[in-house]
Amino acid sequence: MKVEEKFEKEIQEKEIEKSTSNIIEESVHEIPERANYAEELLQIIRSDEPSLNKLDRLDDYHENDIAAALEYLESEERGRLYSLLGVEKVSDIFSYIDDPAEYIEELQPEVAARILGNMEADDAVDILEELEDDTSSELIELIDEDAKKDIDLIQSYDEDEIGSKMTTNYVSLTLDLTIKQAMKRLVEQAADNDNITTLYVKKEDGTFYGAIDLTDLIVAREYVELESLVTTSYPYVHDHETVDDCIEELKDYSEDSIPVLDKDMHILGVITSQDLVEVVDEEMGEDYAKLAGLAAEEELEEPLGQSLKKRVPWLLVLLMLGMVVSSVINMFETVIVGLPIIVTFQSVILGMSGNVGTQSLAVTIRVLMDEELEFKQKIGFIFKEIRVGLCNGLIVGGISVVFTGLFIWLARGQQIGSAFAISGCIGGALALAMLISSFVGTIIPIILDKIGFDPAVASGPLISTINDLVAAVTYYGLAWILLISVIGM
Repeated sequence: MKVEEKFEKEIQEKEIEKSTSNIIEESVHEIPERANYAEELLQIIRSDEPSLNKLDRLDDYHENDIAAALEYLESEERGRLYSLLGVEKVSDIFSYIDDPAEYIEELQPEVAARILGNMEADDAVDILEELEDDTSSELIELIDEDAKKDIDLIQSYDEDEIGSKMTTNYVSLTLDLTIKQAMKRLVEQAADNDNITTLYVKKEDGTFYGAIDLTDLIVAREYVELESLVTTSYPYVHDHETVDDCIEELKDYSEDSIPVLDKDMHILGVITSQDLVEVVDEEMGEDYAKLAGLAAEEELEEPLGQSLKKRVPWLLVLLMLGMVVSSVINMFETVIVGLPIIVTFQSVILGMSGNVGTQSLAVTIRVLMDEELEFKQKIGFIFKEIRVGLCNGLIVGGISVVFTGLFIWLARGQQIGSAFAISGCIGGALALAMLISSFVGTIIPIILDKIGFDPAVASGPLISTINDLVAAVTYYGLAWILLISVIGM
C-alpha cells in the first residue's frame, strides 16, 4: 500500500512539475497587452473628488492619453476638464488630437484663441487650416501678437516648402556670452521654449554660427569659452527648400532638431525629429497615392467630388491605354480565330507581366530615393533588374510549359505534340514578357526622374497597362510566328 501511495505521489509530482513548466513556458512567450488609460481617465474626470485631487491624478498621465479620452466625453464634460487643466495644459493636449477642429469649434472664440496662441506655431497652423475660413480668420485676429507673428510666418510658406513644417520653439544664444550668461539665457527662454536639447548659437550680426549640446553646456566650467562648445558644422536647411529636395538630408542626421535658415543665414525656426516623422509619413502617403494612380492622397471624410477629381484623370488616361491594348489584340484576330485555345491563357500572360513590372517599379523608386546614386550605378541597376526578370521568366515559363502542356493534352484532348507546341509558345511568351516588363518597370521611373518628374507618377496602374500592351504583342506575335507561320497549326 505504501508503495502504491509513493507511486501515485510521484505521478502527481511529475504532473505538477509538467503543468508548472508549461505555465512558465507560456508566460515567457506571452506578450502583455499595452495599457489603455482611457477608462481610468474617464473614472477620474467623472469622479466627485475635489478639483485639486483630480488635477494631481491627471498629472500622472501623458497628454496623448488624455487626448484619446476626449472623444468619450460629452461636450459639457470636456468644458469642465479644460477649466480644470488650464490653457497651457489643454494646448499640449490639443497637439495630440487627430481631429482638433471639432473640439475647437465647441469653445468660445476667445478661449480657442488662447489655446491656439499657447500651442507651437506649426501645430496651431495645422488646426487653423482645418477650420472654415471665417472661423480661422476670426481666431487669428484674437490670438496675441507674438503667437500671431509666428503663425503668419509659417503660413507664408507653400505647403511643400520646409518652412511650412518648422516650429519656432527653440533656444538661441549669442557667441559673445560667457558660460554663466549662457545658462542664464537658457533658463529665461526655457519658460517659453521646451525644445532645449540643442541650443543654437548666433554671431554678433545675428547669422547662424552653430549648435551646442545641452549636456556640454551644463558640464562646462565657467572659465571655458562658449565658442569652444559650438559645433560649427551643424547641419541646416533653408526655409524655401522643398521637402522633396531636403528630406533625405534631414533623415541622414540623427539630431533632435535641425535649424531652418533664410537666405541671409538667419535662423527662423527648427525641424524637430517629431516634425521629420510627420513629414516622412506625409511623403510616403503621397507616394502610395501616386503608385495607386491617384493625383493626391485621399482623406477618410473627403467629399465625393474631391475623390472623383483625384481619380478620374488617371482613369481616363488608363482607359485610353486600355483601348490601345484592345486594338492591338484585335490586330491578331487571325491568330485568335485559328487558335482559340490560346485566349484561355491570355490573362496569365498579362497578369504575370503586370506583376513583374510593378515589382520592378517599386524597387526602382526605392533606389531612386538615394540621391547619391551615380548614373553608372543606375545603368548597373537596370541590367540587374533585366537579369532578375529573365531568370524569373525562365523559371515561371519553364514551369508553365509543363503544366499547360499537360492541361491542353489531357483536359482539352489535343494531341501531345500540338499541346506542348502551344504550351511552349505560352512559356516563351511568359519569359519574354516578364523580361521586357522588368525593363519597362525600371526604365520608365528612371527616365521620369532624369527629366525632372516625380518617378512615383509612373504608378502601378500605368505600368500594368503598359505591360499589358507589351504582353499582348509578345504573346499573340509569338503565337502568330511560331504556331501559325512556322508550324502551320
